[in-house]
Amino acid sequence: MYKNYSVLMSVYCKENPEYLRDSMISIYEQTLPTNDFVLVCDGPLNNALDQVIEDMQHVFGNILHVYRLEENRGLGEALNYGLHQCKNELVARMDSDDISLKDRCEKELQVFNSNNKIAIVSGSIEEFIDSPKNITGKRVVPKTTVEIINFSKKRNPFNHPAVMLRKSIALEVGGYSEKFHLFEDYYLWICILMCQYQGINLQDTLVYMRTSANSYERRGGVDYAKDLLRFHKWMLDKKWSSASDFLLAAVPHAFVCIAPNFLRRIIYGRIR
Repeated sequence: MYKNYSVLMSVYCKENPEYLRDSMISIYEQTLPTNDFVLVCDGPLNNALDQVIEDMQHVFGNILHVYRLEENRGLGEALNYGLHQCKNELVARMDSDDISLKDRCEKELQVFNSNNKIAIVSGSIEEFIDSPKNITGKRVVPKTTVEIINFSKKRNPFNHPAVMLRKSIALEVGGYSEKFHLFEDYYLWICILMCQYQGINLQDTLVYMRTSANSYERRGGVDYAKDLLRFHKWMLDKKWSSASDFLLAAVPHAFVCIAPNFLRRIIYGRIR
């Protein structure tokens, strides 16, 4: 039976200090508190962010462990570094600008304690602008392992901001990778599923995910489209996905990435 879990968060200099504070407080207020909060500073920060971390050190006490990388390495490498520092087998990912619902981690821990074959648990996320009272969208992902596998051949099958996973399995398959920029989480999920480990997605909303009016700009552009196609080509070469998956899912998605922002916003909204 698992009684404890770690929380893994990465932060870098361009983050909003108040968003970081809200995110960390949402972890502090969990109905089942963590006994190990690993915060990786991905390169030098700024005075405002450092002040929030200092404040949170007083709130969490010796539960909060802060690690500072000398230079910005990117999310994949920062998370890998932090994953090695986590002292518990179960690790909850937390982004530095999102807000976890108070019972998020308790619900995920219950899943692991009810099924020892599960390697990843995630759930639904609701997107908001400015305040969780201003919900702009919701992403619900498939529930069962079979549904997750089928969905993964076309789209990311887990909501990364709401994931809790087994540390040993994540490290066994190589952890996060910068091999595919912006797809380090998707890559890890596929590696885990390829090894025949199981996952489940709770249909409950677990995390409020912060977005902005220009968030769709980050999901577009030629470079993003190229990385997306490279990643899906990798899945095709590994025989995880099929040629039809590539042509009917990856290629249209790449075209959406290079579409004008207003059109991309409409398409993502309808898909969700």
